[in-house]
Amino acid sequence: MAVFTKTIRSYIALSMKNKAAAKTYFTKKLLAWHEHENTRSLPWKEETDPYKIWLSEIILQQTRAQQGLPYYNSFTTAFPNVAALATANDEDVFRLWQGLGYYNRCKNMLATARYIHNELNDVFPDKYNDLLSLKGVGPYTAAAIASFAFNLPHAVVDGNVYRVLSRFFAIDTPFDTTQGKKQFAELAQELIKEDSSAAYNQAIMDLGATVCTPSTPLCDVCPLMKNCIATSNNLIEVLPVRSKKVLVKNRYFNYLMLIHDKKIWIQKRGSGDIWENLHQPFLIETDSPLMAEQVNKIDLIANNKRNIESITADGTSKQRLTHQMIHTNFYTVNFRNKPNLGTHEGFWVSLSEINKLAFPKTLVSFFKNNLYFYN
Repeated sequence: MAVFTKTIRSYIALSMKNKAAAKTYFTKKLLAWHEHENTRSLPWKEETDPYKIWLSEIILQQTRAQQGLPYYNSFTTAFPNVAALATANDEDVFRLWQGLGYYNRCKNMLATARYIHNELNDVFPDKYNDLLSLKGVGPYTAAAIASFAFNLPHAVVDGNVYRVLSRFFAIDTPFDTTQGKKQFAELAQELIKEDSSAAYNQAIMDLGATVCTPSTPLCDVCPLMKNCIATSNNLIEVLPVRSKKVLVKNRYFNYLMLIHDKKIWIQKRGSGDIWENLHQPFLIETDSPLMAEQVNKIDLIANNKRNIESITADGTSKQRLTHQMIHTNFYTVNFRNKPNLGTHEGFWVSLSEINKLAFPKTLVSFFKNNLYFYN
């Protein structure tokens, strides 16, 4: 997916004639900026404890730093070391993760903590390939732990790195292809300063997060501006290049809050779908939005018609996931007596106790906005 004209390609070829010098310039300027001008402050920066570095990296997968910060603080307070996390109750860990999304990360995090605790005597691996073998740890996370905890020369490559490298060196290879991933990984490794790998990796990520941002980058204060090809050729808006547009699937969730004697019926989500192992009220998923008048036709409602005191529509919400848009309708159904739920598996819990369970973000927001659930 080439985006450059022949004229621009000729300019790039001329600019990159002495590529070794360009690479030296890049690393030197980046490290100098990091030492003297980089003011981005986060609690995991300068951290050398592999457990805390690993924890921060797992939290920051698919999550912005400012969003992940309170979760990092909560986890390090509740579970100050890998043994504390490994021996924690699953429900306590998932509740702390609640609202962060991508819950499979939490499941893998628990599995890895327990492996390190039970099999490695609470000692984190200190080699890249050993780190890579841990559940939930990919090339980026393994490189980050190896670099920040053990100062090993492994370059991290994430969205910030793709953006900085593609703009400075004018790379129009799509970063989300096999060829692109290989090209960027090799270039990043060539640029890293072996005796300062932690500083280099932190610098390039911080530059991408605070200066070379996706939109309206601060080129005027960028330490690399002088030799940045994208800046010179007005290519900022087209780099980096993605090979294909993300297709978003619409899903329609209809939650029935089944209420009886100040208790709500809850079920636990199974595996193989979003929000694995989290809790939810009675769910009906439909191919299109479920209108209020259609609720009465649901088997559960029709079969318990004489036992129902009231049915109210309590609003809607939307939540965007990476590849899905979840459209949610909320209905509260009050029963005189405990209803017959047939073969549906679940349990009744006091309305005042539901805050002890872990729910998806959409449901957490609903419960918080409907305070009667906590009375």
